[in-house]
Amino acid sequence: MEKNASTGDFRISPFFYKSQNESLVISILVLMYLLGASMNMLIIGVIYLDDHLHTPMYLFVCNLSIVDICYITVIIPKLLEMLISRNNTVSFMQCFTQMYFYFISASAEVLVLFVMAYDRYVAVCNPLNYPRVLNGRVCVMIVVGLWASAFLNSFLITFPASTMSFCQVQTVHHFYCDAKTLVTISCAGKDTFNLLLYIELPLFGLVTFICSLASYVKIITVILRIRSSDGRRKAFSTCSSHLAVLTLYYVTGMSVYIIPPSKYSDILKQVCTMLYATITPIINPFIYSLRNKDITNALLKIGRAT
Repeated sequence: MEKNASTGDFRISPFFYKSQNESLVISILVLMYLLGASMNMLIIGVIYLDDHLHTPMYLFVCNLSIVDICYITVIIPKLLEMLISRNNTVSFMQCFTQMYFYFISASAEVLVLFVMAYDRYVAVCNPLNYPRVLNGRVCVMIVVGLWASAFLNSFLITFPASTMSFCQVQTVHHFYCDAKTLVTISCAGKDTFNLLLYIELPLFGLVTFICSLASYVKIITVILRIRSSDGRRKAFSTCSSHLAVLTLYYVTGMSVYIIPPSKYSDILKQVCTMLYATITPIINPFIYSLRNKDITNALLKIGRAT
């Protein structure tokens, strides 16, 4: 008998649920959340406190840290609640609220990475016009635009997903309310959602990735033309951390879609999703703090001042 999702519940069943090492899993998740949240808040705090970091580049870095905090907050606390309470049942409202904020984070992430690539493109390839192209007003408009686009895109995906129907209480073999997994257990109403998903993925995923990649190809081409080795090193150092973050996110993200069907494909997809949704937000601050002299110097200055 078919029923609408709004009248039923879902059971979230990640591959590590009811593990024999449950205490270890809980400890790792707590450590991941505390580390990721604290490091990203530290980046935001340093950028806010140091006037020298009040530039377009660090405004976008700050937004990336906000996105990373959103990512892990959407996923890890609910996972911990399920593991500690031993109750993996979530209501319709809880499931699709989590999905909505997850897609906000995912949409904002790809847009921020694209904007950061454009910022470095202008800085390296058109440095004389950098203050004019990315002035304060333009930067504010970019930030407002990317977050508005993320909220709208998430709504356009989540609402059709919430209208799907399910035959009974269903098990979601993932560690959060994953839209693609819900489609596989849906009885009806998934055609509109699938259509929107096939439009959204190329638009927000492939197009932004190609544009970001094209920016870095052009940047590297310009850097290689610099005659001074010191000039090349300095120019590349301003882009290497951004390129590392971009590569890490897209490699782990695209892995979810290229894993061939097999006995262990569900587990592999969960692991890859865990990498870009929870591990990447933890690694990003280390990439910026360890590879970026401006943030390192700002941290040292704030440390001496206190």
